[in-house]
Amino acid sequence: MSWSQVYDPMNNIWLSTLFASLPVLVMLGGLGIFHMKAHRAALAGLATALAVAVAVFGMPVAMAGKTALLGAAYGLLPIGWIVINIIFLYHLTEQRGQFKILQESITGITNDRRLQLLLIAFCFGAFFEGAAGFGTPVAVTGAMLIGLGFTPLAASGLSLIANTAPVAYGALGTPVLALAAVTGLPLLDLSAMIGRQLPFFSVLVPFWLIVAFAGWRGMIQIWPAILVAGVSFAVPQYLVSNYHGPWLVDVAAAIVSLVSVTLFLKVWHPKAIWHTAGGASALTQGVGAAVVQGEARRNHGYSAAEVRRAWTPWAILSILVFLWGIPEVKAFLDGVSIFKFPIDGLHNMVMRVPPVVAKAHPEAAVYTLNWLSATGTGIFIAAVISGLLMGYSPVEMVKTYGRTLYAIRNSLLTISAMLALGYTTRYSGLDTTLGLAFANSGFLYPFFGTFLGWLGVALTGSDTASNVLFGSLQKVSSEQLGLPPTLMAAANSSGGVMGKMIDAQSIVVAAVATKWHGHEGKILRFVIWHSLALTALVGLLVMAQAYLWPFTAMVIGR
Repeated sequence: MSWSQVYDPMNNIWLSTLFASLPVLVMLGGLGIFHMKAHRAALAGLATALAVAVAVFGMPVAMAGKTALLGAAYGLLPIGWIVINIIFLYHLTEQRGQFKILQESITGITNDRRLQLLLIAFCFGAFFEGAAGFGTPVAVTGAMLIGLGFTPLAASGLSLIANTAPVAYGALGTPVLALAAVTGLPLLDLSAMIGRQLPFFSVLVPFWLIVAFAGWRGMIQIWPAILVAGVSFAVPQYLVSNYHGPWLVDVAAAIVSLVSVTLFLKVWHPKAIWHTAGGASALTQGVGAAVVQGEARRNHGYSAAEVRRAWTPWAILSILVFLWGIPEVKAFLDGVSIFKFPIDGLHNMVMRVPPVVAKAHPEAAVYTLNWLSATGTGIFIAAVISGLLMGYSPVEMVKTYGRTLYAIRNSLLTISAMLALGYTTRYSGLDTTLGLAFANSGFLYPFFGTFLGWLGVALTGSDTASNVLFGSLQKVSSEQLGLPPTLMAAANSSGGVMGKMIDAQSIVVAAVATKWHGHEGKILRFVIWHSLALTALVGLLVMAQAYLWPFTAMVIGR
């Protein structure tokens, strides 16, 4: 028997919305207010989601249980599989001293912590977002920053803030492809519209990132380099998204930005050099010699061959992650081996109904075990190749892998529980009820519709999932209000990128990468206000596009 979602079970949209929000409130409250361990907060949120789905929204118990299991499986692969193998690679390089050489070789470009943060978290992270997405950039940049001496809070929180502007075109444009599929709107129109919203924030986010780390004074001292990073990313982002498509936006923009900043730092450096990795708080607390006068670059003492060896694992990682992101490569690997498991009693048994969609249709529930084409597999192969090049024996690598698994066991449980929560809210219709509350905002819909995308990513951990979840709702609502559907569909994705820094999955990945298990609540409290403020700015831009500058909401001249 199929089951149709009910979006107002209490016959009062506000009361129904209150019940629908309980799982998120329990999980985030447990993390941010009651300082619960992340896996316990996630399990509490999951238990609340299951109770509300069954007791209030009327979802059959068996369906609810199977939905949670499907989400937990997705949490292990692909998400957990990425995290395990990134940390495995990091441990391999750390044990051989290669990570220390890599860390110190960066001083050959700049010895200033703010500029290192800009290069790694923003430029380098954007490349990994464009090539792979799904937590890869936060895992890589978080591990690199902690190796450079950044505090765990700075390494994790700043990696999350930096991983925003590139998210809409992550994994070779996957979120935009998904948005076009669920809305029926032209793919290139959506790509162009998002590319008219996010470049503003591609310029803003690097400034925001450095202010969050070093304060206003610290930012002013290096503003030319920040401007180079932002503009050299934003211009290619606009051009590629508007005149080519969504596939290579981040990869092209990240490479241009990384090269531009590196070349700029060969001819310019700030007068005051930051050697602290503690951020502005280190200055106010008098921790160490934070700022000195001197050269931004120094001789790190390693030969060119030693530096090449230290960077080789990360070069291999970059190449393989990029290859694994190419659709043709994925298709080939899936042709070699892939397993699909339709979830009996759930697959095509849950019906999404109007007004969320124009016509009722069933929700698929298939667990895809694409073990070969999963991004984590490419990372694992990169780690194994790198381990062999560093002189590890197979036995040594197996032991290191075992230690890695043990170290992140609770984090894997957390990721699975959080994905189980997200899937439960999706299939039971709880998140759609929350979305309908945003859709009832009338004239202010462009602003709150942007927050709808933010909510989707905060709940699911993925801009792709948020677009699948709310893309159709954005189209239907905008047409009813006389707004351009392409504008609001794009706003869902653009607003969603700012929710990436507070989704529980990303926070856990950041905590794992920075070896800061058990402090996920502190990370959440650090980033949440940045997330809300940046989303509000995106919403104001969309409002302006809708009412003040409607010509920018017309996709023309591509």
